[in-house]
Amino acid sequence: MIHVSATPVLALRGVSKRFGAVQALTDVELEVHPGEVVALVGDNGAGKSTLVKAIAGVSPADEGRVEWNGDPVSIDKPHDAQELGIATVYQDLALCDNLDVVGNLFLGNELKSGGILDEVEMERRSRELLSTLSIRIPSVRIPVASLSGGQRQTVAIARSLLGEPRVVILDEPTAALGVEQTAQVLDLVERLRERELGVLLISHNMADVRAVSDRVAVLRLGRNNGTFTVSETSQEEIVSAITGATDNVVTRRNARTAQQASTTEVRK
Repeated sequence: MIHVSATPVLALRGVSKRFGAVQALTDVELEVHPGEVVALVGDNGAGKSTLVKAIAGVSPADEGRVEWNGDPVSIDKPHDAQELGIATVYQDLALCDNLDVVGNLFLGNELKSGGILDEVEMERRSRELLSTLSIRIPSVRIPVASLSGGQRQTVAIARSLLGEPRVVILDEPTAALGVEQTAQVLDLVERLRERELGVLLISHNMADVRAVSDRVAVLRLGRNNGTFTVSETSQEEIVSAITGATDNVVTRRNARTAQQASTTEVRK
């Protein structure tokens, strides 16, 4: 049993986001604890990408607050998130195919000695990091273009760990991967949890979600539609929450709130 801290390392309280006339997020709540994998799931348009961008500082929330270790913080730009210790690995990976593994791991954060690149130290640290994470790659000096999809994904995740983050956000890390490559990535997610990192996993694949997640947070139409403990919840219950087929406390409350808002609007 994974020990989970009582205080979440990252918490969203009543977060809302609007784009013009479109309300993308409404009063969203989310908690991620150290040593916990939380899956964020929902249909296309549910608000998952918007929520990730709000946490990462790419598109800050309009309302609500973000808490870090229980204290309110401001995340107005990506640098704010990085300074706190939030690392985001996006679906496109942003790797440079013409550079080797070392070059990609230290891209933008190169180590220098005497004014020149310290290739020896960067290679040593790269080997150490990949070894710690049990990432199997033929050589740290081969171009990233020659790696498999799963290997490329693990390199991108490893790069995010160089800044020693406390929370890692993984955006669809197993999309378009084969069975064996997916297994590599899921193994790495479990190793992140073992290192007491908080992991927010965005995925459409329920098998992947159930394989590595401790809890599942469901978004539907920009609102919370339930948070489930994986070990105590069937896949059918989670899918029902995603599609809106469930009748639970959250859905009834949302429906009641929407009805009250509609009634108020009519009276006006």
